[in-house]
Amino acid sequence: MSATRKGLAVRLGGWSTRHRKTAIIGWLLFVVVVAVVGGASGSRQMTNSENSSGDSARAEKILEDAGLQTPAGEMVMLRSDRPDGWRAAARDLSARLERTGETVRVQPPVRSENGREALISFEMKGDPDTAGKRVGPVVEAVEKTSAVHRGVVAYEFGDATAQHRLDDMLTDDFKKAELTAVPLALGILLVVFGALVAALLPVLLAVTACVGTFGLLALVSHQLPLFDSTNSVMFLVGLAVGVDYSLFYLRRERDERAAGRDAGTALRIAAATSGRAVLISGVTVMLAMAGMFLSGLMLFHGFAVATILVVLMAMLGSVTVLPAMLSWLGDRVDAGRVPLLNRRRKKGVHASGGLSGRLMRPVLARPKLFAAVSGALLLVLCAPAVGMKTEQLGLEKQFGSDAAITVAYREITGSFPGGPAPAEVVLRSDEVGSARFDAAVADFRKELAASGRFGKTVDVEAHRTKGVARIEVPLAGDGQDATSRRALDTLKEDLVPTILGPVSDQVYVTGELASSRDFNDQLKTDIAPVFLFIAAVTFVLMLLCFRSLPIAIVSILLNLLSVGAAYGTMTAVFQHGWGAEWLGMEPAGAIEGWMPLFVLVILFGLSMDYHVFVVSRIREAHERGLATRDAIREGIRTTAGSVTGAAAIMVAVFAVFALLRMQDMQQMGVGLAVAVLVDATLVRMVLLPSVMALLGERNWYLPRALRRLPSVGHGEEPVERPRPPLVGAGR
Repeated sequence: MSATRKGLAVRLGGWSTRHRKTAIIGWLLFVVVVAVVGGASGSRQMTNSENSSGDSARAEKILEDAGLQTPAGEMVMLRSDRPDGWRAAARDLSARLERTGETVRVQPPVRSENGREALISFEMKGDPDTAGKRVGPVVEAVEKTSAVHRGVVAYEFGDATAQHRLDDMLTDDFKKAELTAVPLALGILLVVFGALVAALLPVLLAVTACVGTFGLLALVSHQLPLFDSTNSVMFLVGLAVGVDYSLFYLRRERDERAAGRDAGTALRIAAATSGRAVLISGVTVMLAMAGMFLSGLMLFHGFAVATILVVLMAMLGSVTVLPAMLSWLGDRVDAGRVPLLNRRRKKGVHASGGLSGRLMRPVLARPKLFAAVSGALLLVLCAPAVGMKTEQLGLEKQFGSDAAITVAYREITGSFPGGPAPAEVVLRSDEVGSARFDAAVADFRKELAASGRFGKTVDVEAHRTKGVARIEVPLAGDGQDATSRRALDTLKEDLVPTILGPVSDQVYVTGELASSRDFNDQLKTDIAPVFLFIAAVTFVLMLLCFRSLPIAIVSILLNLLSVGAAYGTMTAVFQHGWGAEWLGMEPAGAIEGWMPLFVLVILFGLSMDYHVFVVSRIREAHERGLATRDAIREGIRTTAGSVTGAAAIMVAVFAVFALLRMQDMQQMGVGLAVAVLVDATLVRMVLLPSVMALLGERNWYLPRALRRLPSVGHGEEPVERPRPPLVGAGR
């Protein structure tokens, strides 16, 4: 292969093997430095306005511009076994709350209609972002009050307690994910390679890529603040992609060595084939992730940066550090062999693809039948997605019905509708504090009471010097149901504009329900341009890589089926509850608002791993002179082991997240795990070969108008003659 024909992957691999100490030590130093610097700098989380959209974001921005932070509100409901039996406990609790030194504005108890419940509202002092770390004495005061007063049960819900429990849960769950996903990936790689050293290499590269990205994200967050779950999402994608890329590269190198190639030639072939596929897949994934920048939500901008950085790290590590490590280790990469797991055929080729070879015979013999059956099965999986309902899941749904905070939310809402999740009216006006303004607020209160759609405790907070006012309005219902939605409509479309509008320069409604609605409205606007961008990028890249119009079109259609399967599964399990009990999960009745767009982008990117890898081998066989059907059989057979191992790792990693306690992590884990499983089996092993078999030689059709497109060499030409090894290879 002449120097002019060497692809980027070959040049990178060659440089790394010639300068392996520089490549390996440089990588480790870079990871350590960015991790330490990033950790020292800390990370910045999104503010309320940055994490919102529409009127909700405008309302939060008014408060932030005025230097007014929404205080961490808390409420405690006391329930007695007889009417007014809570009064002594209420006096005791109010005193205990005052003594903690962490509370302000402790309100007199509000009595329920039957007299057995009382609601005490208060706020946490200081920065609401750190209230969760300071709420301990308050929780203790509530628990002591309940313990001292027999016949009285206390339920506490609020921003600080939710933040406290959420922080603990996220920390514990993330540790669980790390401690479970990494050993799982290592175990699967042991089965794939049958040797400890070979299994460790992909895991170490993936973990170091994630560690380095943690540091980079911390630095980036000072310019682009991040969402709470961004690091979890990054680790999920980074571990799966990092292991997969290394697996593809390492497996090809091992197969070439088993076929009798010398160390240098095996590395060169692995770089020219699997290394090239890794670069194509990585670029495709990163471009797909870049589609999230077209969203109007900063949440997705953070997701985009996180996933692009970790895929870039994983890709670079796979095509530079991995060949350097393989060059240094040589055949010692097979050290630590596990009995029965490192079987090879007598000729020295890895025993892989046996099952896929047997499967290909009927698929290629009757492609119409298998295309129709597999397509129908995929459409069945997609069908539940037609009725998908999305919302920003409140913490009471995120934690599960048995969690203490969820029980408290449910009990408080039952006795005091709208209390835990009120709407919030925020306005800016030069008339705040004037007689005209006060009269408008009084009229507003009267209309709220007369409508019957709102709770009793309407709280008005006016800041005359800042020209800003905030009014909390409890909504009837449970905060998310049809009753609450009708109340919100009345508030936004009637009462606020007609009564408060005339005395306000700007007035907006926010709160949990309003924010969820604004978020969903923004997503509906975002998903079309994001999808069109991703589809266009995928189409162009496939056209350039394979110089085939049919393959580019088929790539888009197959990816859509994988995404549809994920949507259908999530909707079936978490919205309708089908199979949720069997899986040990609890349906939330809706899909987390950011999930559909995120899953679309992630799956469009990750599906390219298998697609590029498999189609590259089919194209490679075809360019060696095999007929299309024989090339399909050869390509599927030779990639089956790697694709199966890569899919097993991705499914295992995603399944770990499905077992975490947060509802959004469960939804993401189940959706992605099912989609990858379906994509690597039904789509790539049945539907893809059957469709390509039906197309025959038309697979490689390129219209005359497109034949001027640059030809991207595949590097698949067989290496028949011995070549001098790369410098240092195999030593």
